[in-house]
Amino acid sequence: MAGGIRENSSGDDLAENHEINVTPFIDVMLVLLIIFMVAAPLSTVDVNVDLPASTAKPAERPDEPVYVTLKEDMSLALGNDTVARETLSTSLDRMTEGNKDARIFLRADKTVDYGQFMEVMNLLRDAGYLKIALVGLEAVAAVPAPDAAAATEPVGPAP
Repeated sequence: MAGGIRENSSGDDLAENHEINVTPFIDVMLVLLIIFMVAAPLSTVDVNVDLPASTAKPAERPDEPVYVTLKEDMSLALGNDTVARETLSTSLDRMTEGNKDARIFLRADKTVDYGQFMEVMNLLRDAGYLKIALVGLEAVAAVPAPDAAAATEPVGPAP
C-alpha cells in the first residue's frame, strides 16, 4: 500500500514504497494520443477527387510527396492549393526548390477525359519534370461471374 500508516510505532520513518506509480505515465500517453489524433488528419491532402481503382502493387511513398491533382472541373491543384495551368511550372519549381528529378504524383478524377489528362502530363514534361507517378485507388482483383449468359436469360413462368 502506498503511503500506508504503520501499526508499529517504533520509529518516525514511513516504510519505503517500491511500487511504480503509473498514473502520470498513463496521463502522458493519453495526451500524446490526443495530439497525434488531432495532428494526423491535418497532414493529408484534402482535395476531393474520385480516383479510379488499380490492382498494381503500390510504390513506396517519399517523405514529402508533391501532388498535382486534375479535378472534375478541369482545374489543377498543387498540394491543397488551386493553381492556374500557366503558373504550374513556376509553382512546381518553388515547391520542389528547382529539383527537376523530384517525383510528381499526378492524380485525376476518373471522369476526366484522357486528352485533358495527357495535356497536364505534357505541361509537367515541358516544365522539366519527367518522373511522374500516377495515383489511383487500390482494388482487389475482380472475380469472374460463374455464368454471365445464364444470369441474363429471362425467366419464364413456372409450368
